[in-house]
Amino acid sequence: MEITIPSLDKLADAAKALLPFLQSYKVIAFYGSMGAGKTTFINALCNELGVTDNMNSPTFSIVNQYDVKKGNPIYHFDFYRINRIEEAFDFGYEDYFYSGNYCFIEWPEKIENILPADTLKIYIAEQEDGSRLISF
Repeated sequence: MEITIPSLDKLADAAKALLPFLQSYKVIAFYGSMGAGKTTFINALCNELGVTDNMNSPTFSIVNQYDVKKGNPIYHFDFYRINRIEEAFDFGYEDYFYSGNYCFIEWPEKIENILPADTLKIYIAEQEDGSRLISF
């Protein structure tokens, strides 16, 4: 499946289009190069899911928890700065990944071996015209 985001003003539409596919998944891994738009797209998804908190990249904290108007919190991870997979063990990744709550993961390449088998893998690629292509 593919979703094209032609411009930032169409970001919410793309997030809405993806939501039905998330119904069967709780752990979603976002792959893409630096600047591809992973954080921006995760923020759009969180908005569509009813997050009430301010959202930002958890680059330094590794994980952010966002409260939702109705429902369980959403966890947003950024593993870019970890150097060893053991660092994920140190903060108890299992408690998050197996909580039944949405877990949105940036830089999953760093922890590929510990992702649950039923993780939805989403790829975001910048196109030559500046649009983004989301495939899963």
